[in-house]
Amino acid sequence: MLYAEICERRRQGNLNGVDILSLLISSKDKAGEGMTDFELRDELITLIVAGYETTATAMAWGLYWIHQQLNVREKIIAEIDSLDNVSDPMSIFRLPYLTAVCNESLRIHPITPFTFPRQVQETTQLLGNTLEPGMIVQGCIYLAHQREDLYPQAKQFRPERFLEREFSLYEFLPFGGGARRCIGETLAIFEMKLVLATILSRYQLELVDKQPEKLKRRGPTLAPGNGVKMIITGQREAQKSINMKTTAIL
Repeated sequence: MLYAEICERRRQGNLNGVDILSLLISSKDKAGEGMTDFELRDELITLIVAGYETTATAMAWGLYWIHQQLNVREKIIAEIDSLDNVSDPMSIFRLPYLTAVCNESLRIHPITPFTFPRQVQETTQLLGNTLEPGMIVQGCIYLAHQREDLYPQAKQFRPERFLEREFSLYEFLPFGGGARRCIGETLAIFEMKLVLATILSRYQLELVDKQPEKLKRRGPTLAPGNGVKMIITGQREAQKSINMKTTAIL
C-alpha cells in the first residue's frame, strides 16, 4: 500500500503540499539526489509504527483510567470546562491536571517496556555490578515506574503525584531516559492532550467492561488486553451550551 501511494504521488507530480510524503519526496541531499522508493517506504513505516500506534495506545490508556476512577474524571472535566476557549490548543496544552493525568497514564502503563539497548564501551560499575566492554545493557522503563521509593503505591493511578513533585529524566522515562529520548516526545504529548480534551469536552463516555484492563504485549509495545471498549452515552451539557451560544451569536 505504501509503495502504491508513493508511485501515485510521483505520477501526479504535485509536491507542493505540506503533508509528510510530499515533503519527503521533494527533499534532496547535498548532491541533489532524492530518496528512493525503498527509502521513502522506510521513513513512512517508521512514522506509522513509532508515531501512530504508540500515541493511540497512550490515548486508550488515558481514556481507560479517566473513566475507571470517578474522581479523576470529575477533576479533569472541571478543568477542561474552566477554559474560556476549549478549541485553543495552547490553552489545552497548559492544563496542569490534564498534564498530570497523561503523565500518570504513561507512568503506570508505559507504551514501550524497555529503552533501546546500549553496548558497554569501557569497564564500569553500576549498582554493584561490573559491566565489561561488549556487554549489552537495556533499561526497563516499566520496572523503573513501579519503584515504591519513587512512586509510593505505584500500582495505584494517582495523577496528583505529578503535581506534588517533579521527576528527573531518569525517574520518569516513558520516552527513554536522559538526553537520548524519543524525538517525537513533545508532539506525542501535545497530540494526546488535544485528543483527550476534545473528546471529554464533547461527549459522555462509559467503559463497556468494568473489569480491570490487563497489559498485553503487542510487538514491542504494551497495549490494553481488551482494547478499552467504550460507548458514547450522550453529548456533554457544557458543550451543548457552547453550541447554543454560538448559534445565538450567529
